[in-house]
Amino acid sequence: MTSALQQAQNPLLGSVPQGKPTPGVLPLTAVDAIDRGLKYNLGLILSTQATEVTRGARWRALSEVLPNLNAHIAESVQQINLAAFGIPAPPGTPPIIGPFSVFDARVAATGPLLDLRALNLLRARTQDIKAAELDYQNTRDLIVLIVGGTYMQALAGEARIASAEAQVKSSQTLHQQAVDMRNAGMVAGIDVLRAQVELQVQQQRLLAARNDFSKQKLTLARLIGLPTGQEFSLAQQIPFELMPPLGLDQALERAYRDRPDYQSAKVQVQAAQLEKKAAISEALPSIECNADYGVLGKRPTQSHGTFTTAAALRIPIFQGGKVRGDVLQAQALLNRRQAELEDLRGRIEFEVRTAFLDLQSAADQVQVAKSSSDLAHQTLTQAQDRFRAGVTNNIEVVQAQEAIATTDENFIASTFSYNIAKLELARSLGIAERAVKDFLGGKP
Repeated sequence: MTSALQQAQNPLLGSVPQGKPTPGVLPLTAVDAIDRGLKYNLGLILSTQATEVTRGARWRALSEVLPNLNAHIAESVQQINLAAFGIPAPPGTPPIIGPFSVFDARVAATGPLLDLRALNLLRARTQDIKAAELDYQNTRDLIVLIVGGTYMQALAGEARIASAEAQVKSSQTLHQQAVDMRNAGMVAGIDVLRAQVELQVQQQRLLAARNDFSKQKLTLARLIGLPTGQEFSLAQQIPFELMPPLGLDQALERAYRDRPDYQSAKVQVQAAQLEKKAAISEALPSIECNADYGVLGKRPTQSHGTFTTAAALRIPIFQGGKVRGDVLQAQALLNRRQAELEDLRGRIEFEVRTAFLDLQSAADQVQVAKSSSDLAHQTLTQAQDRFRAGVTNNIEVVQAQEAIATTDENFIASTFSYNIAKLELARSLGIAERAVKDFLGGKP
């Protein structure tokens, strides 16, 4: 239940399925899966919308430093009672004037000539856009890591099925051999029972491996937006290609330069600094300008141009502590952003060092597992020959088969770990999207 809840809450584990299932089985490579993930993954779609939100915020901030233009056209008919306004009418003249018409067509402009608060807010929103774009790139790298890792996990599941099928076939051969030898009076009935138990154990492993593989494919399809019910196959085997040598210091320098989340954190610090400047600027004077121009008269054909211009100096005197409150909030945000930046810098070094350790360890484990698997197969061949010759019972054969199952699993797991370590190193260096084809054995 916890895993299902985490998947429901994490948009990177969801997608927006596109199209309808097509007949037949769709071959899917790791690069194909990643390309689909970079189009239809929900996390990327939400990141795109978040970038649009920051662009909208910048447009609003820009509107505060640009003049606002408005136009209106009006025609009114009026009748005025001079007595109501305390204006005495000449003797013999009625106090009522009108009715008369007034036509007014006018364009008005208002805007700041100098507003440091609005300027600093505009600069902060501009930095927010840069941070959002870097966050978008960071999301792409995360999708590459998640989709690539899930594909590798599915490949490992498929390899486990192949290994289990081979073990079942070998166990069936052993069981039939034990039955034939018992019928010939060469072995006891317990050898048949032992072979049958081993066959059922391997069959159970095969069933579990098939179930796990089916769920891994469902997870992969969910990540990359395949239509529900679309049949697909994994179009490649588990890759194993050693990475070119890379020094730790060089890797760290590269990570600090290329990691989009680190660059985004730096930009967010700059945005917070501008937010603080904007808050401080609230206590400074600002200059505003208002102007209008239009025609005024009894009717459009009897109108004359009129205009008004005005400039105002606004001097804040007392705002009830608003400026102080805004400055405190802005300073707190700046402190937070700086702390997050320093934490991320330390986390990047941790991730790079961990990826180096995992990569080296996994490479060594692959070599050991490969050697162990070869030895286990040789042991099985010799045990089968000894049992066939009647030198021993089938305990040695069963043990050899279990050793093969163990060494095959170790080889699959270590190869999977090595590929995941390569993906994680690419992610820790900030080059996941650019390097994924090389890392997964493809061509750029």
